[in-house]
Amino acid sequence: MRLRNIKGSREAIAEHPLVIKEEQTYKGRWYELFGNDHPIHIEVGMGKGKFLTELAGNNPDINYIGIEKYSSVLIRALEKCEGYEGGNILFIRMDAETIADVFDKDEVDRIYLNFSDPWPKDRHAKRRLTSKEFFSRYDQFLKDDGRVIFKTDNRPLFDFSLEQVREAGWILENYTYDLHHSEYAEGNVMTEYEEKFSAMGNPICRLSAYREK
Repeated sequence: MRLRNIKGSREAIAEHPLVIKEEQTYKGRWYELFGNDHPIHIEVGMGKGKFLTELAGNNPDINYIGIEKYSSVLIRALEKCEGYEGGNILFIRMDAETIADVFDKDEVDRIYLNFSDPWPKDRHAKRRLTSKEFFSRYDQFLKDDGRVIFKTDNRPLFDFSLEQVREAGWILENYTYDLHHSEYAEGNVMTEYEEKFSAMGNPICRLSAYREK
């Protein structure tokens, strides 16, 4: 479920210094914007930003970029960054389908996908962020030893994602159907949706995937 349109959100985003405009012009140059050569981690479909802003605060030697399509959602993430002076987080408002036009080869170290839109109809399968089509996009800019980490409470989407990892020629490093009661729970940073669904008793699924080069 998406937030309703928030009046003035597009204008506020357009003026915000942490939101990068004309993002395709920075392909291969993101280190210039951050002013260092630290690893770059991105979250695609970042929602209200709790996950990414907490990671940025905990890991000052990693640069984070949040990607969100909806202005009404991104504006909430920007509110969470008010007063944050870490200098290691930026945002892009864009559709993820063009993500390979924004990052250059080997430019990104890690990709987070959290509680992505399931696009439940079969004809929309290619739009799912864990489809083989999207893994093909990630392959164009993720470093050789990079990882895609995906979390969801949607079991059909997770089962689909496990299949797509293999179909895309990637390798499942690990996965679990109940993250919070697994060995991967330590250090886990929860999203807003994760907190909500966990409180409802829904188990959280998680996978980590990479590809051999």
